Amino acid sequence: MDIILLKDIDNLGEKYDVVTVKAGYGRNFLIPQKMAIVANKHNMSRLDEHKAREAEQEAQVIAEQEAIKAKIESKTLTIGAKAGTSGKIFGSVTNVQLGQALESELGVDIDRRLIQIADEVKELGEYTANVKLHKKVNAELKFEVVAE
Repeated sequence: MDIILLKDIDNLGEKYDVVTVKAGYGRNFLIPQKMAIVANKHNMSRLDEHKAREAEQEAQVIAEQEAIKAKIESKTLTIGAKAGTSGKIFGSVTNVQLGQALESELGVDIDRRLIQIADEVKELGEYTANVKLHKKVNAELKFEVVAE
C-alpha cells in the first residue's frame, strides 16, 4: 500500500514522503492516527501544493528563529550562584536557570528542554551551552557564572 506521510516517522520517512507499507499498518494505524493519507491520484496532485505552502511557512519560522539566534549570540548572560572561597559553587547551574536568565535579560522565552549544557557547571567561570531553536537553527549561548 502506498501512502503519503503527514508527519516525520522514525524508521519510515519524513513528512510528505511517499512510502510503501503493509496494508494493515497503513489502514489500521497510520491513516486513523492522521499520520498518513492514501497515495491516490487526487492526493498526489495536492502534494505539491502542500509542499510549497509548508516550505513558505518553514522559511518564515527559520527567519524568526535566526533573529532570536542573533539576539542570543550577541550577549553573554550572567548567572549568580552562591560559591565558596575556592570558586566552587554550591549545587550546579542547570538549563532551568539559563532559561530564566534568557527570559529576564533578553526577553526570549525558550523551553528549558531546548537548552543543552555540554558539561556540568560546578565552578565559577565562563561556559557555553547549545540552544536548539529549530531543526536547522542552533544557537551558542555564552554565560558566565559569578559569585553572589
